[in-house]
Amino acid sequence: MPDLATPLAEWYRDNARDLPWRRPGFGAWGVLVSEFMLQQTPVNRVIPHLERWLTRWPTPTALAADAPAEAVRQWANLGYPRRALWLHRAAVEIRDRHDGVVPRDVDHLLALTGIGDYTARAVAAFAYGDRHPVVDTNTRRVLARAIDGRSQPGPPSRHDLAAMEALLPDDIRSAAVVNAAAMELGATVCVARVPRCEACPVAAQCAWRAAGYPDTGDTRRRQARYEGSDRQARGAVLKILRDAAAHAVPLAEVVPDWPDAGQRDRAIDSLIADGLAEASDGLLRLPG
Repeated sequence: MPDLATPLAEWYRDNARDLPWRRPGFGAWGVLVSEFMLQQTPVNRVIPHLERWLTRWPTPTALAADAPAEAVRQWANLGYPRRALWLHRAAVEIRDRHDGVVPRDVDHLLALTGIGDYTARAVAAFAYGDRHPVVDTNTRRVLARAIDGRSQPGPPSRHDLAAMEALLPDDIRSAAVVNAAAMELGATVCVARVPRCEACPVAAQCAWRAAGYPDTGDTRRRQARYEGSDRQARGAVLKILRDAAAHAVPLAEVVPDWPDAGQRDRAIDSLIADGLAEASDGLLRLPG
């Protein structure tokens, strides 16, 4: 495998964006919250929400002491609101199992609600400085192009972790930098549609470039259109509940003018099934 780590690290030192979770002393709880929020959500949308969240709940114990409904309300329009519930449950678990301290061990992190391979390794690597391969969508694209010569990555697999593991330097601090650098490169230079290869620090080692940039297809699962979707209906119902004085609304007054009554009812039913809403005595409310 070509040495990608050295040019990546050198490029990152000069080109990394100044993001809150990269600043010294940000803390493991802040990193964990940021990783929950960053799932399928752009950085520029996350930063103001993150700052408000950590001002209100600076520790897992502070969040755990509040109601799940408050977490859902504070999540506002970030999307995929189940993440707010999962984050609240994880905070309760951190308080009860780990004395209010975000665990360092990957297996302990994986045992928390809502945390998968990526988030567990990201917290261990970026908050605690441990050597673990960290692979997100942007990293996977860099690996697919630079190492495998493909225009887009395939579905997530254990192969991605193995490829990143092989790329990492043995030195713990350097490994954390290379993890972050690969992620940053995919987010800002090696982007999905129009990569800026002229600005890429590993262009000389890139297998895709050497092969003449072949279109090898794209097998990634496409996200369904939001406009007119059940997700949009769910969002409209949740907004009504968040904005209501007591976070409760009579069922008959929940977006009564929604153009598709069946879709609205499915949205309500799915929110109840996901634990994001509760129905009783003719009212729909955020979870208690």
